Amino acid sequence: MEPSTEYVAFEEKVKKTIYIDNLSPQVTKAVLENAINQFGNVKDVQFVPTYFASCGVCAALVEMESAKQAEEIICEMGDSPLMISGMPRPVRAQKARVEMFEDRPKKHQTTIVCRWMDPSQQNFELAKKIKDLTKKHAAEAQYIIKLQLEEEEKLHKQQSETLKTNYKKYDLIDGAQADGNVQRLKAEYGMTLNDY
Repeated sequence: MEPSTEYVAFEEKVKKTIYIDNLSPQVTKAVLENAINQFGNVKDVQFVPTYFASCGVCAALVEMESAKQAEEIICEMGDSPLMISGMPRPVRAQKARVEMFEDRPKKHQTTIVCRWMDPSQQNFELAKKIKDLTKKHAAEAQYIIKLQLEEEEKLHKQQSETLKTNYKKYDLIDGAQADGNVQRLKAEYGMTLNDY
């Protein structure tokens, strides 16, 4: 059975689309478009829900003009981190997959039938194992994301402290210049200083 023409066009769209995650909730469509436009021409941006992540992490599907541009962006963002909206976490990019699109068309006109299973049925144990495995994977993913967010929070605090320390240093230097201490020390020690 051949896929429908609508599905073939959709597959082409998927090839030109990248999945970007680890976005801050403050990132808007316009901000993301401007950030990615430096690598190529953005056709569309669509924010997608991140089911395993907490409310502090967002994701988006970004459609580019060509599949080549999408591949180049993935390589570029893999080689050097891209920060969007000044957040301490770099965003990540990967190829989009068909399953990531909620509005994807059906490949074939098939129907899925769901039904309750009786514990006496042959595949009941297998279905139960799959259900338990899915719960385990969700818990593991949630734990990993929690650890990652804790690391990012530590990095944010460290960067904030470094920024405050550097600001105090520059403020001290500016204060010494403003109250004339630098000029007195220059005269005392016979030094020549260049004003910058």
